[in-house]
Amino acid sequence: MPQRYDAIVIGGGHNGLVHAAYLARAGKRVLVLERRPRVGGAAVTEEIFPGFKFSVFSYVVSLLRPEIIRDLELPRHGLEILPLESTLTPLPNGDYLAMWSDHDQTRRELCRHSARDAEAYDEFGQLMHHMAMAVKPILGMVPPDPTSLSPGDLLGLARLAKHFRRLGERHFHALCKLMTMSSADFLDEWFEFDGLKATKAASGIIGTFLGPRSPGTAYVLLHHYMGEIDGAFRAWGFAKGGTGAISEAIAAAARARGTEIRTDAPVARVLVKGGRATGVALESGEEVAASVVVSGLDPRRTFLQLVEEPELPADFVGDIRRYKFRGSSGKVNLALAELPDFTCLPGVGPHLRGAISISPSLEYVERAYDDAKYGEFSRRPYLDIVIPSMIDPAMAPPGKHVMSIFVQYAPYYVNGGWDDAKREAFGDAVVDTVAQYAPNIRSAILGRQVLTPADIERILGLSEGNIFQGELSLHQLFFLRPAPAWAKYRTPVRGLYQCGAGTHPGGGIMGASGRLAALQVLKDWR
Repeated sequence: MPQRYDAIVIGGGHNGLVHAAYLARAGKRVLVLERRPRVGGAAVTEEIFPGFKFSVFSYVVSLLRPEIIRDLELPRHGLEILPLESTLTPLPNGDYLAMWSDHDQTRRELCRHSARDAEAYDEFGQLMHHMAMAVKPILGMVPPDPTSLSPGDLLGLARLAKHFRRLGERHFHALCKLMTMSSADFLDEWFEFDGLKATKAASGIIGTFLGPRSPGTAYVLLHHYMGEIDGAFRAWGFAKGGTGAISEAIAAAARARGTEIRTDAPVARVLVKGGRATGVALESGEEVAASVVVSGLDPRRTFLQLVEEPELPADFVGDIRRYKFRGSSGKVNLALAELPDFTCLPGVGPHLRGAISISPSLEYVERAYDDAKYGEFSRRPYLDIVIPSMIDPAMAPPGKHVMSIFVQYAPYYVNGGWDDAKREAFGDAVVDTVAQYAPNIRSAILGRQVLTPADIERILGLSEGNIFQGELSLHQLFFLRPAPAWAKYRTPVRGLYQCGAGTHPGGGIMGASGRLAALQVLKDWR
């Protein structure tokens, strides 16, 4: 007799693994099916060149919810997060802006560029802390439907209203600005030094097809500001062993509670009978039955590829077809014979153990977006660079290094489409940009991996290569993510749920979607 599970989770990304671990923790029999040879989705560590280990896609950690780390006992399963303690922004005039984990050191550094900004920085930090605290409870709640009169939704809305009323007038107004303004306009109200504004604004464009002057990017800035490590807000870190170590720790926690995980097991379709999900069919032809099926894939792949269209309401299908992805990010991973030598701050130092942001001015970042708007990759892109081997030497052979470069902008719909020649030209543009600030980089390269949004889609199955499984724009957040009336992880097919980043609260190595979806499934089971 074929095996039957309480739940099948499609996709072994970190959200799918979190979801499985929570269901197994509640005593359910769970099977995770992952089409790739390894779990983790975008949070993986791979040895691309012999001896050099890369966090190939996602590369830093900050948003992973503390309650998940605690509930799943992830440190016991090998999770160790090493802090990234600085951000260096090289400037075109040969100077630099550096921000450090030491508050007084950062204040002195800002004073070099603007005494006014140094004064404003503390107040800005306090406000953003309050804003992050204001939004943090929303990350941990199932979105109530404002059009529903059900007691649960009315109670959820009442809690939200009470929460926002407690913010006070000043903080409520600031939150409204953050939800609607551009990151550049919001920062213009606080600071005068362009390098500081550009470096801060860059957090508002990551993973979006928007520029720093586009309305809505201030919220994306806040989304990344909610990073937290050991209770410290705005803290970013690197997982020892790469981001794959995060996925492996979650997978170990799930297995310890009885979860079965199968790799090289691509799902072809969700089996539906009488309007209810009954299991899945694998590409191999094998069928597996379950009481509940949960998809960690993005909404397009879930509803337009795995489920037969007649099983879904026409208006829902229309909403999913209109759901915006517009992948705009690329990645370049370099194996290096030596460290980059930045002309603004020569030699080896603590600045190489943090992030290096190529965002010298707001105009620079906006012009990078201009290229993408018209269907080209940025010739002078925004780059977010880390050198993991400076923090975790085991990532590279002795004396050698790995460099991770996140790139904006690389539009999925590039003119003429992505091919090998265009990929290499894109990689050249990234290396040329780094070389403007660290001229030795070209001769230091031993190996280069270039990933476009088309590559990200092909390898990971993320539609249009969007790293958040859909843009974090206002019309795709909270009770609208991924579609109105379907933001509670349930779907129009009974027994079929979603747990990926295409649901509330969105992307990043956060795990919140997986956890909240599990709580909803368990509630429905009861």
